[in-house]
Amino acid sequence: MATSSTTVSPAQLIESAKASLLAYNEKNWDAVKARVTPDLVYDEVATGRKAQGVDQSIAIWQGWAAAFPDSKATFNNALASGNTVVLEVMWQGTHKGPLQTPKGPIAATGKRIEMRACNVMEMAGDKVKLQRQYFDLTTMMQQLGLA
Repeated sequence: MATSSTTVSPAQLIESAKASLLAYNEKNWDAVKARVTPDLVYDEVATGRKAQGVDQSIAIWQGWAAAFPDSKATFNNALASGNTVVLEVMWQGTHKGPLQTPKGPIAATGKRIEMRACNVMEMAGDKVKLQRQYFDLTTMMQQLGLA
């Protein structure tokens, strides 16, 4: 009797992990939901924000999209091992809306940002179940003229 494999190749894992960020690039929240598990955990290390569930995670991402409507991720490198994918990303965008912070919103500066980030994503099949995003918040604030 032939058996079927449910193993996802490293290349497929990388493409699946990228898909959630590509959906963010398009600000297509339904596509984001389709690429992550309903119980997604999003851990934004630089800001200390942590979201439980897809809706809380998308709310954080919508906040970034409101502050940087043209924000996009491009991929510089990727590695998959087991069910973990590491993506080296460059975020670019223009600060055109209020940026939500723990001390209140920061009004739009009109300035562009370009910052490197690293996303460590644990996958469940072809969907992201945990995303830890690391980026240099100080560099971003300097680029906005706020530090």
